[in-house]
Amino acid sequence: MDSLHSRHSRRRARRLLLPLTAGVCAIALAGGCSDSHSNSAGPDATKAGQVQQGSAVKATGDLQAEYESVIKDVLPSVVQIDASDSLGAGIVYDTKGHIVTNAHVVGKEKNFKVSSATGERVLSASLVAAYPEQDLAVIKLDKVPKGIKAAKFGDSDKVAVGQIVLAMGSPLGLSSSVTQGIVSALGRTVSESSAGGGTGATIANMVQTSAAINPGNSGGALVNLDSEVIGIPTLAATDPQLGGSAAPGIGFAIPVSMVKTVADQIIKSGKVTDSGRAALDITGRTVVDDSYKPAGVALVSVSKGGAAEKAGLRVGDIITKIGDTQVTTITSLSEALASDKPGQKVTVTYLRSESKKTAQVTLGEI
Repeated sequence: MDSLHSRHSRRRARRLLLPLTAGVCAIALAGGCSDSHSNSAGPDATKAGQVQQGSAVKATGDLQAEYESVIKDVLPSVVQIDASDSLGAGIVYDTKGHIVTNAHVVGKEKNFKVSSATGERVLSASLVAAYPEQDLAVIKLDKVPKGIKAAKFGDSDKVAVGQIVLAMGSPLGLSSSVTQGIVSALGRTVSESSAGGGTGATIANMVQTSAAINPGNSGGALVNLDSEVIGIPTLAATDPQLGGSAAPGIGFAIPVSMVKTVADQIIKSGKVTDSGRAALDITGRTVVDDSYKPAGVALVSVSKGGAAEKAGLRVGDIITKIGDTQVTTITSLSEALASDKPGQKVTVTYLRSESKKTAQVTLGEI
């Protein structure tokens, strides 16, 4: 399928709406069928059809009321973030004026304009810190207005495939936009392009949603029907067969557990002090075989006292496997390590002077 991207032609985002009228259409068709048989079935059958149709319409109305309630609860906590060369969204994290967003939204900027959901005022904000390795950042309002409302953050362990979710952000600069979809998969590991302002991060345990992630929704809120933020929309899948444009209905959000972990550390210490992300403590480059196909990662440098050096790896070695996972590129190496934890032991397969070797490596931390 796909490469993944973080689009930033002013890095604004749009979303693909799922048809909210689908249930209503189904009801209308069912009602029509009932009516078509009513003459032969008699008046009782007609009444039964009316009752069935009325119940279904009521259920649809209840769902609409839930949507409206969630939007009323959460939208005041979603803001638009305007940097000099980017436009995205953010979530009010606390009543002290901290706002969490994507690192690719803030880029290398230090100062921002923040618009409230109502658009009635534009506030200034400054960068607290960015953590590109997880594509997250925290900014803080220079002056905190009265009545600021922090979002309610959910529990990643309670997120399930099939849950209805609402996406809130600024697609194409259309602030305070709301769209709808479902959680379509969990536990995805995806890599963000470093082109077009992306961070190049490899992120594990992402939430896949049927709402497409496009320029401008980045940094916004993916929300469940309990008015809880369950993720931050960040990436979209791209389809080479569509000329590299976004693949409809395949978007990814950073899970709320990681959002809270990173944001809490940045707010407390001004930086991430415990990433929880495993590392080999090396820099490397992708190498190719005789057919010019990616064949592994050559070690360009090995940190002194780091995980790789302690295990006996050295500059020039070519990593080909982490455990049972084949490694052919820098990206595949990052993805192989994404779900591992610092201190965990892994078997690294590598080539040294064309000889195949293995080493037990106790992973370090990014």
